[in-house]
Amino acid sequence: MKHIGLICALFIVNILMATRLTLSLTSSRSIIPPLLNRTHRSFFHPKQFPKSRVCPLWSSSFSFCLDALHKSTSPLSFASSFSSSSFSSMASYASLHDDLASNPLLQDFEFPPFDSVEPKHVRPGIRALLNKLESDLEELERNIEPSWSKLVEPLEKILDRLFVVWGIVNHLKSVKDSPELRSAIEDVQPEKVKFQLRLGQSKPIYNAFKSIQESPDWQTLSEARKRIVESQIKEAVLNGVSLEDDKREHFNRIEQELEKLSQKFGENVLDATKKFEKLITDKKEIEGLPATALGLAAQSAVSKGHENATAENGPWVITLDAPSYIAVMQHARNRSLREEVYRAFVTRASGGQLDNTEIIEQILKLRLEKAKLLNYNNYAEVSMATKMATVDKAEELLEKLRSASWDAAVQDIEDLKKFSKSQGALEADDLTHWDIGFWSERLRESKYDINEEELRPFFSLPKVTDALFSLVKTLFGIEIESADGLAPVWNKDVRFFRVKDSSGSPIAYFYFDPYSRPSEKRQGAWMDEVFARSRVLARNGTSTRLPIAHMVCNQTPPVGNKPSLMTFREVETVFHEFGHALQHMLTKQDEGLVAGIRGIEWDAVELPSQFMENWCYHRETLMGIAKHYETGESLPEEVYLKLVAARNFRAGSLSLRQIKFASVDLELHTKYVPGGQESIYDVDRRVSERTQVTPPFPEDRFLCSFSHIFAGGYAAGYYSYKWAEVLSADAFSAFEDAGLDNSKAVQETGHKFRETILALGGGKAPLEVFVQFRGREPTPDALLRHNGLLSVPASA
Repeated sequence: MKHIGLICALFIVNILMATRLTLSLTSSRSIIPPLLNRTHRSFFHPKQFPKSRVCPLWSSSFSFCLDALHKSTSPLSFASSFSSSSFSSMASYASLHDDLASNPLLQDFEFPPFDSVEPKHVRPGIRALLNKLESDLEELERNIEPSWSKLVEPLEKILDRLFVVWGIVNHLKSVKDSPELRSAIEDVQPEKVKFQLRLGQSKPIYNAFKSIQESPDWQTLSEARKRIVESQIKEAVLNGVSLEDDKREHFNRIEQELEKLSQKFGENVLDATKKFEKLITDKKEIEGLPATALGLAAQSAVSKGHENATAENGPWVITLDAPSYIAVMQHARNRSLREEVYRAFVTRASGGQLDNTEIIEQILKLRLEKAKLLNYNNYAEVSMATKMATVDKAEELLEKLRSASWDAAVQDIEDLKKFSKSQGALEADDLTHWDIGFWSERLRESKYDINEEELRPFFSLPKVTDALFSLVKTLFGIEIESADGLAPVWNKDVRFFRVKDSSGSPIAYFYFDPYSRPSEKRQGAWMDEVFARSRVLARNGTSTRLPIAHMVCNQTPPVGNKPSLMTFREVETVFHEFGHALQHMLTKQDEGLVAGIRGIEWDAVELPSQFMENWCYHRETLMGIAKHYETGESLPEEVYLKLVAARNFRAGSLSLRQIKFASVDLELHTKYVPGGQESIYDVDRRVSERTQVTPPFPEDRFLCSFSHIFAGGYAAGYYSYKWAEVLSADAFSAFEDAGLDNSKAVQETGHKFRETILALGGGKAPLEVFVQFRGREPTPDALLRHNGLLSVPASA
C-alpha cells in the first residue's frame, strides 16, 4: 500500500488503496531504518492515484529490503476498459494529430506498452486523455440517472481509463525513473489532479448516489453494491463535495499542493539515496563483507567507470541501496565505516537542496487545514474515517503490543552487550545504532549457528518461485505458468506469468520485477494492479475482464554467472508481495469498484501478504525451496530447525521498531501543531523514549525519508501493519489448528481462505470476511504467540 473525483475518487481511493498490496511488504526481521517505498495511490485521492501495496519499514524487502472466469486462452485487451464508441472517438481525436495517432498511451493495446512509452509521450498523451474524459464526464452528468447502468457503470469506465493510462506512467517513474520523465509528469500532474477534483466533487454524481441509497430499491441491492454506494458517498464528502465555493476552492488548492509536495518528497529521498557513494580501494576497510556483497560492490564500481573492478581486488563502491547498506551494517568489522554509512542513511534528504524538513512541515500543515475544512479535529480522524480502526482503538492496540514487547527488547540489548563484551568488543559498554545490526548478526550466528550469507546458495530465485507456485497450487488450486513474451515489459529482467484455475482456464496475469536497479528504480517492494477484474469492462464475448498485477522487489541481482542468490528475508519479501497479488488476482467479485484489492479498508489489506510470510517457515515449503543452486543438495534438517528457532530472535526489538513508526505517525497527525514550539524531531524523540530502548541518535532524521506517510498512502495509517498482523497471525492459526502436516485439512482450510479472504474483495466488510473464514472475531494472541511474546510480563 499504497496510493479522482469526489465520489469516484472517494470510493476508488479506498478500493485502489489496496496495492501492496505497499502496500505491502514482508518479514519483520530487519534491523534497518526505513527505506524508500513506493507511493500509495488511489483512484480518487489526488495524492494517491492509484495505490500500491508497499512493505513495512521492517520487512524483508528492507533487509536487503500474488469458477473458471475466462474460457479463452487469448490475452485480454486494454480496449475492454473503453467502450467501443468512446475508444474510437478517442482514436478519431488522435488521428487529427500525427503525434497523438502514434502515441502508445492512446493505442488500443492488449497489455500496456511498457516497452515503448517514453517521456515525450506523457504530456500529449495525458492531455488528450483528460480532454476525452472531461467530455465523457460532462455527458454522464447531463444524462445521469440514479441507476446502476446510468451511473455506476459509466463512472467505472471513466475511472478505469484514467487509472490504466496514468498507472503506466506512474509505474515507469517508479521502475525506470529519469529527469525527462519526472519533468513530463510534473507538467501534467496539476491537470490530472484538477480532473480528479472535478470528478470527485461532482454534485450530480453525489446526488445520484444519495438517491440510490434513499430509494425503495436499496434493500434489493447486493452487499457489494451497497458497499460501493456507501463508500462513494463517504469519500465524496471527504473530497469536499459538500463545501461551499470558497472553501472548496481552498480545499482544491490544498490537494494540488499536497500532490506536488508528496511527489517532491519521494524524489528527494530517491536522489539523496543515489547521491551517496563511497569508493573503497583498501580491502581491509571492508573486512567482514561476504562474497555476495563484495561482488555487488565491485559491480557497482564497474557501473561507475571502474572497468577493472573485481570482487577479490576491488575497487568497491558502497551505496545506500538496500543490499549494499544492509551488508555493511550487518557484516563490516570496520566500525567507522558502519558509522559513516549509518549516519548517511538516517540523514538522507535532511539537508541542502534535497532537505525534506520544510516539505514535511508544509504537508502536516495542509493536512490539518484539510481536516478542519471537513470538520474534523485532526488529519488522523480523516484517515480513520475509511478504516476499520479509530484513533483510540489504534492507540490501544499499539500500547498493548508495546507493553508486551518492552521487557523482551530490553533483554535483547542486554544480550548484545554481554555477547559483544565476551568477544572483546571495545564498544561493548556503549553499543550504539551502528553497532546493533553488526553484533545482532554475530549473536544470531553464535546462538543458532546460522550465517545468512552461507545460506544464499540454497535460496536461488528460480527455486523460490517454483516452491511458491507449488504452495499456492496446494492451498488454492491454481496453476502458474510462464507467459514471457506475451506482454511488453520495461526491463529485460522482468518476468510475465499466467494464472490458471483447476480447469486450465486463465484467470489472471502478473509481472515480476525482482532485482535492485539503484540508478532508476525506487527502493522497497510493492504490488500494484495493472487491470482490475470487472464485469462492466469485459469484451469479446467474455464474462469479465481478467485482473493483472505487478510485483516489484529490490533483491540481490545475479552476479556473474550465478543466479540471484537470496537471503531468507528476501524470500519472505517475495512471499509477502505475492500475498497481495493473490488477493488482487483470485477475487471472484465482478463489481469492478470492489474487486480484488479495491474497496478494502486500509488496515485490513496487509492480511494476505503477512499471512503468506508464515509459509516460509513451513517445513515442506521451505525444504522445497532450499536446494543448492549448483549441487541440488537439500538444506540440512538441522539448519531448517535452527531457522525456525531463530524466527523470534530479537522479536521484542523488532516489534517496538514498528510500534515506534506507527506511534510517531499518529502523534504527528493528532497532537502535533505545525509551526508550534515543538518540532517534528522533538515529537520523534519524545515518542522514541517509550518505544526505543537505545536512546535515539541525536542527528537522526529518519522522518525525512519516511515515505510511507509523506509520499505514500500510510499517513495516520502506519499502525495498519500491526493491525493487519493481528488478523494475519490469527488467520494462519486456523491452519495450525487444522494441522500443518495434514495435507487434506490444509487444502480444505486453504479453499476456505480463498473463498473468503481472497475472493470477496471490498464487497464485504473485512471484519465480516474474517469472521466468515475464522468463525469468530480476531484476537492478538496468535501474533504474540508467534513472536514469542505472549508470556513476557509487561512493564515500562
